Amino acid sequence: MKVGIAFDQFLHSLLLGGDPDLTLSARFQRWHMRGKRSWPRKLTNMLFFWQDDHCETAYMSEMDRLHLPADMRLKRLDEE
Repeated sequence: MKVGIAFDQFLHSLLLGGDPDLTLSARFQRWHMRGKRSWPRKLTNMLFFWQDDHCETAYMSEMDRLHLPADMRLKRLDEE
């Protein structure tokens, strides 16, 4: 699982020039929320069909800093 997330973050940085700590799924959710484009989110959610709204879950995980060690989860990203 961790290797998959690391690869996802690598692709996000390589393909989109994005933050190396953000996944493609979380980025696609942000695009959807901002009204930019929704098709990447829909496609990704279809690929992860066994999960309920994969992209939203990935986004919330990033916002709650669940990928960080417990002592670094002090604030949500939108509270900074």
